Amino acid sequence: MSDLGVNTHLGIDRSLCGTVTARDEGRATVVLDTTAVMGADAQGLVHGGFVFGAADYAAMVAVNDPFVVLGAADTRFLAPVQVGQTVRLEATVSETRRRKRIVDVVARVGEDEVFTGRFTTFVLDAHVLAGKG
Repeated sequence: MSDLGVNTHLGIDRSLCGTVTARDEGRATVVLDTTAVMGADAQGLVHGGFVFGAADYAAMVAVNDPFVVLGAADTRFLAPVQVGQTVRLEATVSETRRRKRIVDVVARVGEDEVFTGRFTTFVLDAHVLAGKG
């Protein structure tokens, strides 16, 4: 277990996926400070994969099980993110059915929504790679 009681994705690279700044039962906040390495072009557009990765990470931490995996995602990119901006992602578990968890994520730069997503996750009995060669 790490800071804030995070119990999943403990090996994540925080410089690429963000840092957990708050966590409670079924909720998590991740902050992503965007850097030049995330830039997609000379104008400083952050590649959407970094925002998605931070959103996925926030969803995993909201579930907070060591064996949670992503099954599906329905996402919308609402506004561009520029290198140097800070993205705050808030994730909330909105539905629980057996092993399935639906997690809603909203990402903002300041007050502006830049991304929303609904992530379908599953809590497994063991690591997804357990027993794989």
